[in-house]
Amino acid sequence: MTSKISHTNQVVEVTNLMARWRDIKHCREKTTQVETSNQELNDFEISAPLPSRIKAFIVDMFMIMMPIAYLTTYVFMDGKDDFQGSDGARWAISIIYGLIIITFWITKGQTPGHKAYELKLVDSKTKKNISLPKAILRYFVFLFSAVTILFSFIPFFRKDKKTLQDILTNTIVISHSNK
Repeated sequence: MTSKISHTNQVVEVTNLMARWRDIKHCREKTTQVETSNQELNDFEISAPLPSRIKAFIVDMFMIMMPIAYLTTYVFMDGKDDFQGSDGARWAISIIYGLIIITFWITKGQTPGHKAYELKLVDSKTKKNISLPKAILRYFVFLFSAVTILFSFIPFFRKDKKTLQDILTNTIVISHSNK
């Protein structure tokens, strides 16, 4: 008698699993399960994938930094030799690039590279665009981590993939649909 009951329980469990699998396959999963999965995502938030963030950074460098560097080198200065000998020109490019990036962060939460790879920079607590002081601090921490190189590898060792600038300014780069 006991074996018959346990066999019946196993059949019921398999039937429930098959029904759930069909519901998931046809996008009919119950709302309570969807709500709990959304709560789990909010409890432990993970940054956007690092390859996408690196690609977005490269796009920003080519779309924003390169035109500024070209104009500075060949329009405002007498060529590459003058540019290479001038520390002021390199700092000016960094400042102009920073002002443009900060403007994008504040207004849209996305640079052109972020938009291309469907990423968005938001405040970790409010999930809204970051403020001006936070954007300025984030850019200076970015410069510091880029110069010291060691701090650039922090996201490779963290589970949440946050960079030093994300940690210190309490921001996060998330995947975000542009639709």
